[in-house]
Amino acid sequence: MEQASIEQSMSVFSLIANASIVVQLVMLILVLASVASWVIIVQRWRLFAATHAQLQVFEERFWSGIDLNQLYKECQNNPMPMGIENVFTSGLKEFSKLSKQSPNEPDTIMEGTQRAMRISISRETEVLENHLSFLATIGSTSPYIGLLGTVWGIMHSFQGLAMMKQATIASVAPGISEALIATAMGLLAAIPAVIFYNRFTNRLDQLVTGMQTFGEEFSSILYRQTHRMKQQKKGNE
Repeated sequence: MEQASIEQSMSVFSLIANASIVVQLVMLILVLASVASWVIIVQRWRLFAATHAQLQVFEERFWSGIDLNQLYKECQNNPMPMGIENVFTSGLKEFSKLSKQSPNEPDTIMEGTQRAMRISISRETEVLENHLSFLATIGSTSPYIGLLGTVWGIMHSFQGLAMMKQATIASVAPGISEALIATAMGLLAAIPAVIFYNRFTNRLDQLVTGMQTFGEEFSSILYRQTHRMKQQKKGNE
């Protein structure tokens, strides 16, 4: 009977319920941080997967030989353009506008076009980077928050132990156990956050590199087109 009572008092839920207010507050913070991190992880996972799939589909479509104006119209009709599509549309839009304004200045046209694509890539990077710093914060601070709860819980246990005339393991163990739960919860919150933060930053670098590479290749195509237009105009003259 006494053994069953001790086991019941040492259960996780019982330890959390009987923990001090400070330790319970630390546990609540860690639970909320863990839930928030998993929400961000799922949301970022979907976004990165969609952006990567869209990058592959668009590049295959782009290099298939389709007319650029037709591809531009398809991108404009897309209700949710993202990633490389925005880079392409911003670049071609700026190229068309500058070609009408300064048809005899290919360098000016290309400078403006490249600038527009760089701005678009920066905006897409900001979208992909959103909330990643929060994951990094959870991964780096959660163990320390849990450790704070552990230190406080152990200190509280020793204060209670000092008031006892006869101390036993049974009287000390629950307090130490409830304190260690805070550290365990901190690690449970931090480990997934760190793993997925590293995963997402790696995917981010790959996607940004892909958009930058496309921007350079697209610039080369447009540059050749500007010089071809200039030569044709000279020939007509």
